[in-house]
Amino acid sequence: MAEELTFRLEDFEGPLELLLTLVQKHKMDLHNIPILELIDQYTRAVESAESTDPEISSAFIEMAAHLVEMKSYLLLPRSEEGERMKQELTGQLIEYDQCRRMAARLRERGEEYTVFVRTPARLEWDNTYDLFHSPQVLADCWQALMGRTTVRKMPTQQQFEPLVSAPQVSVSSRVVYILRQLIAGGAKKMDQLFSRRQTRGANVATFLALLELVRGGRVTLGPEGELKMRRGRIDRTKEEQ
Repeated sequence: MAEELTFRLEDFEGPLELLLTLVQKHKMDLHNIPILELIDQYTRAVESAESTDPEISSAFIEMAAHLVEMKSYLLLPRSEEGERMKQELTGQLIEYDQCRRMAARLRERGEEYTVFVRTPARLEWDNTYDLFHSPQVLADCWQALMGRTTVRKMPTQQQFEPLVSAPQVSVSSRVVYILRQLIAGGAKKMDQLFSRRQTRGANVATFLALLELVRGGRVTLGPEGELKMRRGRIDRTKEEQ
């Protein structure tokens, strides 16, 4: 029996092919395989077979070791691990058998049709470029293809104009502005000191001026942004203590 089996079969290769061939040769039920008998047949076939490819041999020897381990579990009474390994091997053989049958059907379907192949037709193509470009345009295109173009352009005077001509707002001037608003009753909360109509510099200077007034004790800030101005002279010695 071992002489009729080889590691390399006509359609497929590998240990599963050898196991499936043994099942079919001895007319075993694929869904109820006598696993102990199949393991003995497989190990005998592997021992008597010869292969010059070490990778092919190692695959078959690895499967043989797995089957011997499964047999050791199955010889024990009520071995859950052995039953699990048996079900796993049975599922692999059923799936492999279905794949082999499908491959055979696809091969038969492919042999039914005749495929005609001819050499591709040669098309005449005119490579003459009729457009005219100045040498500078061609040089710029070449620099762009080489990735040497200048990514950042030099800023123009119009871009700097808003920054240079923007009025400078000092913090001291915003201190006076906040105190006047508090005295006149025009600002009772912190958000009333700021406006979107003012420039960003004015809002920043107002915020810094408010921090200075709060730190100096001239203005108190409530939990909800309420503003109160302290009148009179502030005792610095008590604050330092």
